Amino acid sequence: MSVSIRSSTVLPAAREDVELRTADGLALVGELALPVDREPVATLVTLHPLPTHGGFMDSHVLRKAAARLPALAGLAVLRFNTRGTESPRGRSQGEFDGGRGERYDVAAALDLVAERGLPQSWLVGWSFGSELVLMHGRDPRVAGAILLSPPLHRAGDVDLDAWADFGRPLVVLVPGRDDFLRPVDARPRFARVPQAELIAVDGARHLWVGEPAVRRVLDEIVGHVLPEFPLPLPETWDGPTETWIPGRHG
Repeated sequence: MSVSIRSSTVLPAAREDVELRTADGLALVGELALPVDREPVATLVTLHPLPTHGGFMDSHVLRKAAARLPALAGLAVLRFNTRGTESPRGRSQGEFDGGRGERYDVAAALDLVAERGLPQSWLVGWSFGSELVLMHGRDPRVAGAILLSPPLHRAGDVDLDAWADFGRPLVVLVPGRDDFLRPVDARPRFARVPQAELIAVDGARHLWVGEPAVRRVLDEIVGHVLPEFPLPLPETWDGPTETWIPGRHG
């Protein structure tokens, strides 16, 4: 019997609490979600919004990516709390460092992916997480990156120019009603990166509230990471599901 995939739906995955170790000696808490019926075809390393304004590994778009994409698209999804960030999963050691010390957090996530032998890492950064991607994501282990609602507050032209030189794909989803950077202003900024693809999403806001906005984001992620994958993603599921409960699912 088919069931509708709703905001709180959790599809089957092999979910494991993980601990990331940074080069400066911190332990970060996270979760790795893997497909249960096959080897993953690619890996999403997700970076959450600003923790001083409520961002953490359970921020809803990232939580829903982990809840759905292992089953729907065969993707591995790594979520974690950057330094000093707390969620029902626990609190990562250290203190928020405004994007500076977080460079070690990004590297630690990629180290874990490499240690597990997971394929094709794509960074997915939302808001503050998008700035961590631009500032610290230029790692040869990265296949490409997807930015959600990039504010370009901490990351600037130097980082954009460095990503241009890096040469990896950069997909930029900019809400038409974003609170910080709207498409008309984002286009000239990201024009510095020849390989960047900027996608304006009419009607969406910075927080991507509502299932239509979430489905658009997840479709864009899958469509760019797995270009041959048939879209849109299914809105129903034939099989067991769970309901998301904080502390049990991240």
